[in-house]
Amino acid sequence: MTDKDRILSAELVEPTATFTLREVCERGDCHAEFVIKLVNYGVIAPVEESPEARQWQFDLDALARLRKAQRLQRDLKMNLPGLAMSLELLDEVQEMRREVDRLNRQLRQFLGDS
Repeated sequence: MTDKDRILSAELVEPTATFTLREVCERGDCHAEFVIKLVNYGVIAPVEESPEARQWQFDLDALARLRKAQRLQRDLKMNLPGLAMSLELLDEVQEMRREVDRLNRQLRQFLGDS
């Protein structure tokens, strides 16, 4: 199969949906050990803390973050501490961009009102 012939599939889920450890592993195509390590490094977090991994529930944000971590590991060959630091820095950059956008909107309103 060539890149042109590749079939993409999408799954529609509710924004408030939660997933068990098994479901996250199935959707992320990874082993539970990997997810547990990501939780231990603070890369992703269950919705509610539970001492047993089998009882963990994850939201869509955690699933998206898992996939982002997988891409970083695959494409850049990052180890888990590197993944954790990179994702934290990416979060900070995203937050700063939101803040710059907010400040730009305020500035435009201020200059438009003058």
